[in-house]
Amino acid sequence: MKKSKLSDTQIVSILNENAAGSTVVDLCRKYGIAKSTFYKLKGRYGDMSVPKIKQLKSLEEENRKLKQMYADSSLDNRILKDILGKKFPGLLDKVSLKK
Repeated sequence: MKKSKLSDTQIVSILNENAAGSTVVDLCRKYGIAKSTFYKLKGRYGDMSVPKIKQLKSLEEENRKLKQMYADSSLDNRILKDILGKKFPGLLDKVSLKK
C-alpha cells in the first residue's frame, strides 16, 4: 500500500477545518490533495481522533502480517502435500488429505 503524504494529525486537522466551514476546494488547494483523496479520507476517518487513527493503522499492519503468515503456511502445506503425493502416490487419496 502506498504511504500517505499526510500524517495522522494533518488528516484530523483537515477534516476539522472542513467541519468548521472551510470549503473542500480551498482545503485541497492548501494541502495539495485531490478532491477524491479528501472524500476518501473523510469516508475512512470521518469523526476519528488522532489516537483512534493510530490504533486503526496499527491494527491494519497487524492484519497484513497475519495474512502474510497464513499465506506462507498455506504455501508450505501445499508444497508438502505435492512432495508427499509424488513420493507415495495414492497415499493422500486414502487418507483424504488431498483436495
